[in-house]
Amino acid sequence: MPRKTFHIVSLGCAKNTVDSDSMAQLLVRDGYRSTDRAQKASVLIVNTCGFIGPAKEESLRVLAELAESKRDGQILIAAGCLTQRYGVEVARKVPGLDGILGTRRWMDIVQVVSELRKTKHPQPLYHLPDDQTIGTDEHEALRASVAGASAYVKIADGCRRPCAFCAIPMIKGTAVSRPMEAILNEARKLRDAGVRELILIAQDTTDYGHDLGMKDGLAKLLERLVGVVPDMDWIRIMYAYPGYVTDRLIEIMAAHKQILPYLDMPLQHAHPKTLYRMKRPSNMEWVRTTLGKMRAAIPNLAIRTTFIVGYPGETEAEFQSLLDFVQETRFDRVGAFEFSFEPGTTSEPLGDPVPAEVKQERYARLMESQGSISLQVNQALVGKTLEVLVEGFDNGLSIGRSYRDAPEIDGMVFVEGKSKIGEMIPVRITGAMTYDLTGVPAGDLIRV
Repeated sequence: MPRKTFHIVSLGCAKNTVDSDSMAQLLVRDGYRSTDRAQKASVLIVNTCGFIGPAKEESLRVLAELAESKRDGQILIAAGCLTQRYGVEVARKVPGLDGILGTRRWMDIVQVVSELRKTKHPQPLYHLPDDQTIGTDEHEALRASVAGASAYVKIADGCRRPCAFCAIPMIKGTAVSRPMEAILNEARKLRDAGVRELILIAQDTTDYGHDLGMKDGLAKLLERLVGVVPDMDWIRIMYAYPGYVTDRLIEIMAAHKQILPYLDMPLQHAHPKTLYRMKRPSNMEWVRTTLGKMRAAIPNLAIRTTFIVGYPGETEAEFQSLLDFVQETRFDRVGAFEFSFEPGTTSEPLGDPVPAEVKQERYARLMESQGSISLQVNQALVGKTLEVLVEGFDNGLSIGRSYRDAPEIDGMVFVEGKSKIGEMIPVRITGAMTYDLTGVPAGDLIRV
């Protein structure tokens, strides 16, 4: 077994992936080499997710599998969100763990590995300090995860919102914005490395800069970004918070073609009483007004949102109001989750009273309703020409995404013939499926 090799399994969201890639950078800088084969690695790391029950179960399962097959001399470290909150419990459930590293101190990975390699620890080494130093001692790691021609860039970490169902503030702490100059420098490096799409992520991108004393911080960041990397093809915004999509942000998005006409704004529900119990913004008139403003100012805007079904106290009437809202608003993309009971959150006293079969049935009805809308929206694109970022090739088809598609969560565009991966090509849309499109290479691009 090579002496200094590592294998990282990254679970959960893109924000976790950024942390995993940052840890990998620090290990490589310290002389380690990455390997895709767990059995060949001297250091095994699982960057866990602890957001909802199924994610916890997956994290524990992956850890248990690696622990069971661990060879002499291998070190197994559980890192990330799950260990930040449940470190002792994780160690108890997964015998064979050597180290526990929380998500707030991912930048200490080399220190933890060095300590474990130096001294044999009969019990797991816990490294779970609560201090947060986002943006100040990241050891110059690039806070981005690059996949092909796209890169997720983390602009902040933590969250100060009071959502009753969410454990993120307990795990990550309050919102901490990264210095703007650090983000701009990373954008330059990514541009120089050939990245064509920047995807801005945080627990709440619209809260960027609040802790730095900024007003409209996201709008200011975007304005600086388009000046610093004017040749970046796409800039995509994820995880906007209802009530904080300001008129200035809408103006900036409308004024710069690099900023994609795409917004991910998780609403979680549409009935004011449900939202109130969730401790979420419950002014649905604001939502309708803001969506109207955005659609008027930004032609061909694609809007993605996320909903929770089966939240404690959700009546059939409340759920029906959600269905009605989805039919009325006609989102381009919708994701949904069945409510997952999380101990320690402020929703804990509400319990989990909605039966599992009711949650499942409501989830199916919501996605069936949205599927019909998505198909109709896609059918309206037939005959139009879209710019497509090519990401792969299979069975005679190039596979890519349009501006309407964030990686991994939205649809794909399947294009006849072989196009160069990493290139942006004009594609005339010839067919529509529920979530995906088909097309052929076109001549000159005509933006729809």
